[in-house]
Amino acid sequence: MIELDAAGVTVRSGDADRVLLHPTTCTLTERRVALIGANGSGKSTLARLVNGLRPVTSGRVRTLGLDVATHGPQVRARVGFVFTDPDAQLVMPTAVEDVALSLRASVRDARERDARARAVLARIGLAGHAETPVHALSGGQKQLLALAGVLATEPEILVCDEPTTLLDLRWRRVVDGLLDEVDAQVLLVTHDLDAAARADRVLVVDGGRVVVDGPPLDAVAEYRDRMAAP
Repeated sequence: MIELDAAGVTVRSGDADRVLLHPTTCTLTERRVALIGANGSGKSTLARLVNGLRPVTSGRVRTLGLDVATHGPQVRARVGFVFTDPDAQLVMPTAVEDVALSLRASVRDARERDARARAVLARIGLAGHAETPVHALSGGQKQLLALAGVLATEPEILVCDEPTTLLDLRWRRVVDGLLDEVDAQVLLVTHDLDAAARADRVLVVDGGRVVVDGPPLDAVAEYRDRMAAP
């Protein structure tokens, strides 16, 4: 569960304050929640509040019952985050090494880490690329690998910030399918309105405010209308 209590973000820009997210109050309990909005609307800022990647400057955020400001490490141990650009989180030479790195804190035995990493790669269809250098993978394979590293930690909440934006249709469908199957609560930031429509709840963010919060089809339709307005 994710609870935002008047959570807002303001940053200093020159001599003035810039509001990235106006105070927002909502409780997200649904298994699949999508955040949609134009570029710069504040949806990524909202998503990053969930595990403290972006600290609030007003209000507070509770994730899994923990105040993110005071229990950040405990929250981040239970919340996985997948970035738009997989190169931002892939750091090891090969695919299996990168997934194994995610398990270092929870699995002490190196052979067990390797076995678990390979099992995760098999689950997402990259078993044949375990020893492949990360730089030699395609964009879609890198995104799958980044997702694999997060899934290996078995997060209770999975936050995905536009994970399919850089992918072609085939790889987008693969990643969407994996996100549909995971057991964790998923908070998906996306421009893919078809993916948003499959969520249980959709929030539309505009100008740093949640302007629509409701059933997927209604929220997506409202967003389309807003984008079509002059």
